Amino acid sequence: MKKVLFISSTGGHLSELLQLKPLFQEYDSYLVTEKTDSNLALKKQYGSRMHYLVYGSRSHFIPYLFKFSYNILKSFFLFLKIRPAVVVTTGTHTAVPMCYIAKLFRKRVIFIETFANSDTPTESGKMIYPIADVFIVQWKEMLQHYPNAIYGGWIY
Repeated sequence: MKKVLFISSTGGHLSELLQLKPLFQEYDSYLVTEKTDSNLALKKQYGSRMHYLVYGSRSHFIPYLFKFSYNILKSFFLFLKIRPAVVVTTGTHTAVPMCYIAKLFRKRVIFIETFANSDTPTESGKMIYPIADVFIVQWKEMLQHYPNAIYGGWIY
C-alpha cells in the first residue's frame, strides 16, 4: 500500500486537511501538524501515524526563526522515518519544508490551496506551486494566479 503523508499547520488548514479523511483509509497514511492543545486528541485517534511539529507564530519573529529551523530538521527526520511516496498538504509554513524535502527525494507533492483565499495566492502556495506535481485550487478565480492548477472545488 502506498505511503502518503498528509501535512498542514494547525487551525483552518488542518480542518481542511481532515476533510480528506476518507483517503486516510485508502493508503498507508500519516498525519503531521503543529502541536497545540486543540489537536492533541488526534494522537489518540491516529496513534503512531500522528506526528507533531512545534507550533510557531510568525508574529514573534525571533522565536519563530528557531522553531521553524527546528521544524525543518524534524521534517527531514520524519520524512526519512516514514518514507512517503506522496506528500499532500493544504499549507501553510509548516508544510513548505516537507514539500521541498519530498521533491529532493523525487516524491510526489500535492498541494491544495486554502479555501480561505478566493482571489489572492498564499505565501506557501507561491512557494510550492513551482514544485508541485498536482496543484489544486478551490476557487476558479485562483486559476489566474496558478494557470497550471486544477480547479477541484471546495473541500467542505
